[in-house]
Amino acid sequence: MKKIIYTLSAIALLAFSAASCDSYFDVELQDQATLEEMFSKRGTARQLAAHMYSYLPKEENPVDATTEGGFSGRTDARQVNASAYANNVFDLRVGDYSPASITGYNLWENYYKAIAHCTLMIENIHLDVEDNQAVRDYMKAEARFMRAFYYFCLFRTYGPVIIWGDAPAPSDVVGAELDRNTLDRNIEFIVSELDKAIEVLPMSITEVGLTEGSDMGRATKGAAMALKSRVLLYAASPLYNGNELYAGMTNYYGEKIFPETYDASKWEVAKAAAKAVIDLNYYKLVDAGSEATGDKFKDGIRAYQNIFFEQWNDETIWGWWMNFYDDWLGRTGGFIGACAPRNITVEGWQSLTPSFKLVDAYAMYESGRYPVTGYDRTSGMDDYSRPVIDQQSGYEAEGFSMTTQFEAEWAGEFEAHNSTIGREPRYYACLVPNGYYWPCDPKLKTMTNPKTGSPEWTAEDMRCHFWRGSGSLCQRWDQTSTNNYFGYAWRRLYEANNPLDIGADYQQIHYVYPAFRLAEIYFNYAECCIETGDYNEAVKYIDMIRERSGLNSLKEAYPGITSDPELLRWCFRQEKMIEFAIEGPMHFYDSCRWMTAKDNFPCLNWTLNLNDPEDYHDSWVRSSEDFPLAKHAKFTDRDYLFPFDADQLAEMTNITQNYGF
Repeated sequence: MKKIIYTLSAIALLAFSAASCDSYFDVELQDQATLEEMFSKRGTARQLAAHMYSYLPKEENPVDATTEGGFSGRTDARQVNASAYANNVFDLRVGDYSPASITGYNLWENYYKAIAHCTLMIENIHLDVEDNQAVRDYMKAEARFMRAFYYFCLFRTYGPVIIWGDAPAPSDVVGAELDRNTLDRNIEFIVSELDKAIEVLPMSITEVGLTEGSDMGRATKGAAMALKSRVLLYAASPLYNGNELYAGMTNYYGEKIFPETYDASKWEVAKAAAKAVIDLNYYKLVDAGSEATGDKFKDGIRAYQNIFFEQWNDETIWGWWMNFYDDWLGRTGGFIGACAPRNITVEGWQSLTPSFKLVDAYAMYESGRYPVTGYDRTSGMDDYSRPVIDQQSGYEAEGFSMTTQFEAEWAGEFEAHNSTIGREPRYYACLVPNGYYWPCDPKLKTMTNPKTGSPEWTAEDMRCHFWRGSGSLCQRWDQTSTNNYFGYAWRRLYEANNPLDIGADYQQIHYVYPAFRLAEIYFNYAECCIETGDYNEAVKYIDMIRERSGLNSLKEAYPGITSDPELLRWCFRQEKMIEFAIEGPMHFYDSCRWMTAKDNFPCLNWTLNLNDPEDYHDSWVRSSEDFPLAKHAKFTDRDYLFPFDADQLAEMTNITQNYGF
């Protein structure tokens, strides 16, 4: 039962090694130590506690389909370029996978190892005689939180799973006699674990003698309450609350795995959990801080960027240092390198870009309205060349105008497509459209210019003309190369005027991935308010997030919205997709639990006309013919939950597979 069980002896004898010197889960244990010896000493007991975090999901890695972050590539918010760096996302995106082909996707194994490790801590931390009772209580509560989190990670991917409870998995378990527990059992156990943790965990780790340095990112009361909010929100959502697809699914024990009827009261329970986090009054939305200028627009850009640029800011409830498998890119270089233009930045690959759905979603700054309300569906799926324009938004879908670019004032005026002008701050904090300048002053460049062979750069050298034949250093290359096929570059984690001239610069950038932040809790609460009919309250909390970006109230943008729940729900979902754009797999899991993915995710590979346009103006025509892969994105009923892989099925012959597999 190697995929299910990670025995106590295996954990006790495991040697742990360090990967990065500043991460709180770096540990080093002697493999000859006995279980009692390890827990009796303060040093090794704390190392064991810290090692619980080594199983954290790789949500921050959006270019690898074998990680949770790669799921973002399946959504309507992201375009996947044809590059070796992102190719492993394509199979998921086009639905080309099966239980037999996903055996390398071992979330099941990793998380049950983590769960067993946490159980080990819960059962044995009392042996730590060198720490005081308060510290022992903290580490036990910490283990309950982490165990609950790992169960939730399994739940959001597979649906209901096997719950072992407080007892470790027995070494003599018979695989053929194992099956999933019910959804209600899953939620009940996870929430009960969190409630126990919440009673003990402090608001700040300093309260139990941990330091705001190497220990940042360890469990707190706020983290447990935030996770409880998310868990209960999922339980109330359509995918898990009376979904017809899973009605009648019975496990090996004769129990109905999923609830067969919708329970509206679950929204009230989730609402209370979200409000409890808000009522702590401990966290606040990050703002422009010391870099505030008084210009609402510019401050909106900086405030949104500071979600990442300010480490362990007041909005971050729980998170971890961003790490990538690709050591040659260093921390977050994997993200930056996947987004940045090649030749303008070192190790830029441009394999990660937004989609038209995301580009079109950003509101207009003056009106506060979302400019595109939908797309022509004559062909059976969204035709992104024919957007339905909100005429009250102020959006212009065609034509060009002269403008200047914030964070690239050194470039002066340039000709920009009208669709890129007058958008909200988050648009410019995240995107560099075709024809715009990469926000790095050429005077800061020291690396060799590939065009001139010297370290001299002009403003025009920084121009992102992504179309073939433009002469730009950012132009689209041939179909066998890593390049931008879409026409927009993603720059959310790129600090303006940071040259990033040498590979070492990538390794010197340290960002914290905000696994839970206050904006999510506001959204959780607002969503529950919508579903319980409290529309004014929902608008209040959505507006708090909009205000950070300098936008007006939803009531100003859409008079009468509080009497139109469908419009309010649509605006809410637009706003959340924008706020968490390519920030982990949030949008993927949201779309699944809402059961909107089947309608929204399938699409052709829409890009700008970058292959062989006549000129810059012609490159702005939207096209579904300019992409090297013929397969388009697919999503069917079976894709809402991930299947158990073939190796797992071979060991647990009676486990109930998910729908469609």
